[in-house]
Amino acid sequence: MCVECGCGSSGKMPAKEHKGIAFSHRHAHGNDDTAPSKATPSGGTTGEDRRFSVEREILGRNNRLAEDNRAFFKEHGIIALNILSAPGSGKTTLLEQTILSLGGSLPLAVIEGDQETSRDADRIRSLGVPAVQVNTNAGCHLDAHQIAHSLEELSLSPGMLLIIENIGNLVCPALFDLGETSRVVLFSVTEGEDKPLKYPQIFRGADLVLLTKSDLLPHLDFDTAKAMNYLRSVNPSGEILPLSARSGEGMDRWVAWISAQREGAGAMSESPTRSGEAHGTPSGG
Repeated sequence: MCVECGCGSSGKMPAKEHKGIAFSHRHAHGNDDTAPSKATPSGGTTGEDRRFSVEREILGRNNRLAEDNRAFFKEHGIIALNILSAPGSGKTTLLEQTILSLGGSLPLAVIEGDQETSRDADRIRSLGVPAVQVNTNAGCHLDAHQIAHSLEELSLSPGMLLIIENIGNLVCPALFDLGETSRVVLFSVTEGEDKPLKYPQIFRGADLVLLTKSDLLPHLDFDTAKAMNYLRSVNPSGEILPLSARSGEGMDRWVAWISAQREGAGAMSESPTRSGEAHGTPSGG
């Protein structure tokens, strides 16, 4: 259930024979992270208090499962990238070109999130890469529980790269930690320079921002310097990389960034939960 829009989160995945590293997740249905509601003078609770309590419970349950996912990734040296963006920013095309650029140099698997269809997962599978499709129906984001179930469907191996293509949405996916190693946000030049100011939370939590479709810049009224300044204003420490999956600009640097993430996997120490950093309980949406 999404904190704000009330969407369902029971993603559907086809059953398949599981091979490789065994992953088994726990179902955390407790409410120990739920804050008690304040009593009103009449002895009841306010709507705002109830809403805050539900938000805490939903995010708390998700974060516990995310930590299980993260611990599993660290134990086996798996690099899990959570790819986020608005619809149409080029996530699946980037994944296709990334697979081709890597050329089978490392084991790779993909989790595809969409409300309906298996079109994107089919595109990935056509390149010989295993992919699990998660259809959220009315849901607007993936959550840690769905990722845990997807891991049970994949053939996993130590040191592999796992790419999670989240739902195309600049709001809800920012709130939900999946247990990922790194969070990558695509910012298309077709969207306008002000997206980081309008949707700061998703950009604030990014470890890397890819400025995609850069090959279209000669045909657009897009101020790259202004866009960079807006990004820096909400995420001073995040990396920014102009990229075009079609022309190939920036792909070498993107692949090098992935390689650096993988090389550092063995030395990664335990990190704080993302919910304690930039992805805390929302105040609105």
